Amino acid sequence: MDSIMDTFNNMDTLQKVLCVVGGGAVVIVSVVGLRKLCFNGKKKAKKDYPRDTVIFHQIGRGPYAPSMTPFAVKLETYLRMARISYLNVHGRQRSSKGKFPWIEYNGQEVADSSLCIEFLNKKMGVDLNRNLSPADKGVAQAMQAMVEDHLYWFLILFRWQYDNDKSLMLNAFKIGKFMLWMMQRHYKKHAWSQGLGRHTEEEATDMFKKDLQSLSDFIGTKKFLMGDEPCETDCAVFGHLSQVYWQFMGTGYVNILKDKYPNLAGYCERMKETFWPDWDQCTTQGGTKAAVK
Repeated sequence: MDSIMDTFNNMDTLQKVLCVVGGGAVVIVSVVGLRKLCFNGKKKAKKDYPRDTVIFHQIGRGPYAPSMTPFAVKLETYLRMARISYLNVHGRQRSSKGKFPWIEYNGQEVADSSLCIEFLNKKMGVDLNRNLSPADKGVAQAMQAMVEDHLYWFLILFRWQYDNDKSLMLNAFKIGKFMLWMMQRHYKKHAWSQGLGRHTEEEATDMFKKDLQSLSDFIGTKKFLMGDEPCETDCAVFGHLSQVYWQFMGTGYVNILKDKYPNLAGYCERMKETFWPDWDQCTTQGGTKAAVK
């Protein structure tokens, strides 16, 4: 750092100006590029979509699961479980909250996967938790909070920080190495702000395994999260486990569900068979998965 500052101080005024302006330009171009990649900037003009159909806005398909984001898998699984008619619109058009995925229904926009489900439950009269007792509903909600507010961040850390082979990310998002580096910085900052990104890789990995063990112990030999029938929270749990089972990254952990938590691997296959008979057609690589090597 001292040598860099010495070099800068030895420049004449014009050289210093060009250096500062050039560095600023690189930063601006990088930020603009990242925003376009992640958020697609301005919204496009509204299209004339069919009425009484959920318009499901999400990013493109994933290589080995229907999406690279667990929240899109969660929401699309819910739509299938609830048998709600929907139309997929793939792209990077963000919601008014800057989030993916989001929906439109007869011109009304709803962002955030949980709020989308709540909206559709009321609009369509859906209750996938009707067979659960109040206590069971509380447990299911706690499990959902664990996967969405805790397990999710370990997926982020493994995907963007701990994994040295970024070929899957480069291919899935169709980006170059410089943009990948920008996205890594973006997610690293968010994980640090959330708190779990402040731990060492070993500490975070242990926490990640404890979450998986908790899910494994709770599901046990049950077919679904709460018993023989799937409930709403199965959508969220499956959405996150789909990323671990089919699209996980991290040396030594690609087959972690198959090797260490076989009942969770079985759970993933059961959810896939029940609600995703067209799974292979909803992935860019035809459903091939690393977990069955």
